[in-house]
Amino acid sequence: MDVTLHIGFDDTDSLRGGCTTYVAAVLVEKLAKLNVEFQDYPALIRLNPNIPWKTRGNGAIALRVKTEVEHSDKVKFEVLHTVEELSQSDDVDPAVVFLSGAVPDKVKLFSKMALYDFLNVDFALKTAGECGVEVFASKSLKGVIGALAAVGEELQGDYTYELLTYRTISYRGTPRTVSVESVVLMDKITSPMTFNNLDYETGRILITPRGPDPVLYGIRGEDPTVLLKAMKIVEVHEPIERWVMFRTNQGTDAHLKWVEDPKEVKPYRAIAFKAIVCGKPYVIPGGHVIFKVDFKGEVFDCAAYEPTGGFRETVKKLIPGDVVEVYGGVRPLNGVVTINIEKIRIVSLAREVKYFNPKCPRCSSTMKSMGRAKGFRCEKCSFRDSNAHKLEFEIPRSIKPGLYIPPPRAQRHLTKPYSRYGLEKKNARYEFIEPWHIP
Repeated sequence: MDVTLHIGFDDTDSLRGGCTTYVAAVLVEKLAKLNVEFQDYPALIRLNPNIPWKTRGNGAIALRVKTEVEHSDKVKFEVLHTVEELSQSDDVDPAVVFLSGAVPDKVKLFSKMALYDFLNVDFALKTAGECGVEVFASKSLKGVIGALAAVGEELQGDYTYELLTYRTISYRGTPRTVSVESVVLMDKITSPMTFNNLDYETGRILITPRGPDPVLYGIRGEDPTVLLKAMKIVEVHEPIERWVMFRTNQGTDAHLKWVEDPKEVKPYRAIAFKAIVCGKPYVIPGGHVIFKVDFKGEVFDCAAYEPTGGFRETVKKLIPGDVVEVYGGVRPLNGVVTINIEKIRIVSLAREVKYFNPKCPRCSSTMKSMGRAKGFRCEKCSFRDSNAHKLEFEIPRSIKPGLYIPPPRAQRHLTKPYSRYGLEKKNARYEFIEPWHIP
């Protein structure tokens, strides 16, 4: 008798190295040798990016396999052994969960919450216990949150793919040798079916990470066949140990929860709402731009940080009265609840008006007010007009209604880029291509 086994794990990496996706890549090879039947590509699930203790992209992994019931313990042993073997750093906090059969609705709901909210370990353990999920963890148990959330996200809505390649041990910690020219060529040939390969504002290559982790490069896109084509275009000058195709929620905005009540704007949540600009934007030390919005009577600071580059110039042009939709993470900044802007949609623009004193009809000099509602007089020729009023002049706005997103280098993994609008998947079926991993 066969059983579907959902395997979730998280917190196997640290800021000093390691990588949860690399653990997945090694497990794919090992489980394939146990003759399990993969039910899906490995799932790379990015969770709420505002969690304070996250390492890099706050990603967790789910593997879904079909195996004979009598072999499931052997599969679990291989998973636990591999996770332990590849999580030797003293600052990692690994957790593994196993779930047999269909994913319960409670686990799915937990996963949706983990995308935008701040969850605690007790809630994760309670959910796991109620749903028959086996939990293996140590230390703080924080990794259980991500592991369980990965299992609960079956990517039945919008999703993308990422093809990740990994370095051999001898090259890790050295500069990555990926040809910039080949990445530019790959982007030209495969866009928009691949996205965020490079940042045209700075020329920076985005497919290569900067840290000591084992990833050589990763290409994100809409279709696995296109990613295989892209991989053949990218030139590298070092050996590739292995590569794996992941299905993922990256580039989908899955973390942003639309809220209608300002009470929902709580620290560390990822939210979106419509509001009215109620303060002129200003620049603080570091080049960050701050502006205030009124959300149904509650005023919140919004911040466009220096790394967002030219996006800040758009934000600077907002004026009180503009109606906007703000999308981002809620963070306490110097005791003030602040929305870290990931993108903004300008719904409507207020009129920007300047007022001028009228000219004297006799001598053309600029007249001066005689007091509120008392009209104007000319100081030069003494002409008076009790019915005169200031002249209104509307200034054309230099921005237009529409969606504005920071440049690719400043986008989070989950942020949906311009190129994906119109390419969203809804209940789309997927099929395995061959090969989808080596070895």
